[in-house]
Amino acid sequence: MCLEIRKTCSCGSRSVQFHMRDNILSEEVLLDLYCPACSESVTLNPKNMIDDNGWIIEYDMDLARFLMVSKLQVTADMVSPEYLFDSGYATWQEMYPGEHEEIREERNEIITMLKTDPARYLQEISRWNIARVQRLKADGWRKAQAA
Repeated sequence: MCLEIRKTCSCGSRSVQFHMRDNILSEEVLLDLYCPACSESVTLNPKNMIDDNGWIIEYDMDLARFLMVSKLQVTADMVSPEYLFDSGYATWQEMYPGEHEEIREERNEIITMLKTDPARYLQEISRWNIARVQRLKADGWRKAQAA
């Protein structure tokens, strides 16, 4: 079971659900979240922050290192904001914040084909998903880069 955590950005306008892979890290590792609007006033510190298309996550790196070293026996120098995010230990639940709501209508239109034309449904959902991931990669979303 993986721990899921919801966090509101610093300005209070957006809420994001986080995925904490294998329950290695606790909610306290996520110090702050800045959406593209409130991140404009933040100076990115690469030692404890990561930027994903204008969204900034601030981590408690001392706690993260302690938990990662004690639970996974990795070396402390291996644990960075990029490692936490890109390895899924403290990352978006979705590919990017708000993805689920944004794709709902498009996906639902394709899903309606499942009842009437299953073969076409498989072609369309596959085509749609490949195109969507390519678009997210081009837009620079970190999780899409690994997809």
